[in-house]
Amino acid sequence: MAAKQISDQQLETASFRFPYNTPGSKEAYLYREIFEELFPLPSAAECVPGGPSVACSSAKAIEWDEAFKTMNDPSGRAVGVHQSAYK
Repeated sequence: MAAKQISDQQLETASFRFPYNTPGSKEAYLYREIFEELFPLPSAAECVPGGPSVACSSAKAIEWDEAFKTMNDPSGRAVGVHQSAYK
C-alpha cells in the first residue's frame, strides 16, 4: 500500500518534511504521515523513539540477533510469525 501512496520523490525529500527521525522507507513515511495527522504538534514526534525497528520494537532490539540487522521493518512483516509476513 505504501509503495502506491508514497512517491520516490516524497521519500527522497522526506528530510525536508520530517527533519526529526526522518522515515527511511515508504512504509515508514506513510506511518509518519498518519501519525502527524493525528498528532500535529512537532513535540509529538519528538516523544517517539526513532531508529531501526523490527516488529515495532526499539532500536536496541536490532542488537539482539544478527538477522535483525537486515530486517529494518516497522510493520513486523519481516518476522515470519506475522500473519502477512513477507515470503
